[in-house]
Amino acid sequence: MDEIIAFDQALFLELNSHQSPFWDAAMVLISNKYVWFPFYGVLVGLFIYFYKRKGWLMVLSLGASVGLADFISSGILKPTVARLRPCHDAMLGTVNAIDGCGGQYGFVSSHAANAFAVAIFVILLLPKKQWLFKILLLVWALAISYSRVYLGVHYPGDITAGALIGIATAWLSMYFYRKASERFLFWQR
Repeated sequence: MDEIIAFDQALFLELNSHQSPFWDAAMVLISNKYVWFPFYGVLVGLFIYFYKRKGWLMVLSLGASVGLADFISSGILKPTVARLRPCHDAMLGTVNAIDGCGGQYGFVSSHAANAFAVAIFVILLLPKKQWLFKILLLVWALAISYSRVYLGVHYPGDITAGALIGIATAWLSMYFYRKASERFLFWQR
């Protein structure tokens, strides 16, 4: 375990050491959850507009995916594991924390968990021919995740674990979405 932690710290220091004024501003913007609210609003609107009642089930399922990912990451793992964020870890020395440090604990990244919960759930909903939009969703989730390392608030391991939680909750929510949409006639219109 010590070797994994040492690798995670070394990778963090390498990724966090490359800074520029342009990327500082870009990563702060990418990492800001409020910047993405219009995107979420459009997504919800499209689900409801095109799928009517089934769209509402999609929205509820997507909300469950994100809510569960956020609860597991912030409500359970951060206080239980209690791993310091890189910007709070004095053992690392100087960390480029561009936009403040946030809470004390960072394992796992809620940003990564939530972004991957959204991206994977929507990817699973989309037809196969929508490959370009699927790639854009993955790039979006990866950009948000990487921004957390760039900003000095998460280790790469925090991001990886958060992404895995988001992927798992998306799959679980998709499973229940499909079961509900098949079983209950109300959601089929």
